[in-house]
Amino acid sequence: MHLLAAAATQSAWFPAAWLAPCVLGAIAVSRPEPGAGESAEIGALLPPLLDRAYGTALHLTRNATDADDLVQEAALLACRGFGTFQPGTNFKAWFFRILTNCFYSTYRKKKRGGTQLELEDTPELYLYGQTAAIGLHGQAEDPAGLLMERLDAEQIGAALAGELPEEYRVVATLYFLQDFSYQEIAEVLEIPVGTVRSRLHRGRRMLQKALWVIAEERGIIRDLTAADQPPEA
Repeated sequence: MHLLAAAATQSAWFPAAWLAPCVLGAIAVSRPEPGAGESAEIGALLPPLLDRAYGTALHLTRNATDADDLVQEAALLACRGFGTFQPGTNFKAWFFRILTNCFYSTYRKKKRGGTQLELEDTPELYLYGQTAAIGLHGQAEDPAGLLMERLDAEQIGAALAGELPEEYRVVATLYFLQDFSYQEIAEVLEIPVGTVRSRLHRGRRMLQKALWVIAEERGIIRDLTAADQPPEA
């Protein structure tokens, strides 16, 4: 599993079994005479997505309570609007479009702290250059990989959730955590595929810088540098 995906599944849990009755109840409230087949269909489609949806919501809102509220709001809207879903199409993409729209309309207004990374001075191979500068290229064939091995899923998830500006964080979250294709992300966010590619490309550069900052703060760079020094006589 990709480390970023592991970061989501490790820290994210949502009571899908608890929400399932609420999902079916929402259909009953929104439609006086819902079809039994429709209720059963969304009852089967939605609950398996809730844990992953919560992981995404947590990275977007950066707050557990807000993430919980965001998933429940999106689930309720999905139930009420299930009649607009086209059978045979991508239900996951359809639901995550609702989730991200809820985030944009409500939670993005809550300004939260955190360093906003500057992209202009972030080169394409930032981690490669930084590890070369401190002499790690003599330790391993892949010094950037050596650094990544020292970062756990929680630290990588923190870099993704806390450091990337919103427009890049949303695309990166859908791509790395949900394994959405460029086309699916474009459909979820209702933007051109070219915009998805551009934001993901720039987001990767910023993520490299964020990971380096975290590695410095946690003492990982110091430990790797010390390991490369010859013992004192």
